[in-house]
Amino acid sequence: MRVNPKYLAILEMVAKIPKGNVSTYGEIASLSGFPRCARLVGTALRSDVSGPRIPWYRVVNSQGKLSFPIGSPKYKIQKQRLVEEGVVFHKGSIDLNQYGWGRDLDKALWS
Repeated sequence: MRVNPKYLAILEMVAKIPKGNVSTYGEIASLSGFPRCARLVGTALRSDVSGPRIPWYRVVNSQGKLSFPIGSPKYKIQKQRLVEEGVVFHKGSIDLNQYGWGRDLDKALWS
């Protein structure tokens, strides 16, 4: 099976998101070398190569919200995992200034 190298780059970046932090689809795309390709991140996370070790639940939309429909099983799983890591939701969204990772490229890559 040939794996899309773009997916691998994206999944490697998602794996770097520290516990208790989140990043957006767009930020992960940019940090992975694919600016303006946020949807590609979602596709990579849904791919067969995205195994259980990839913390997919740490990726949120640009508004700090979960992308799954509210109340759906995946929404509940993602929210539960983030809360367990200490991420706080306020009116359904996450403060990206407080919990965001990857907003500063140097900080994201070298910390």
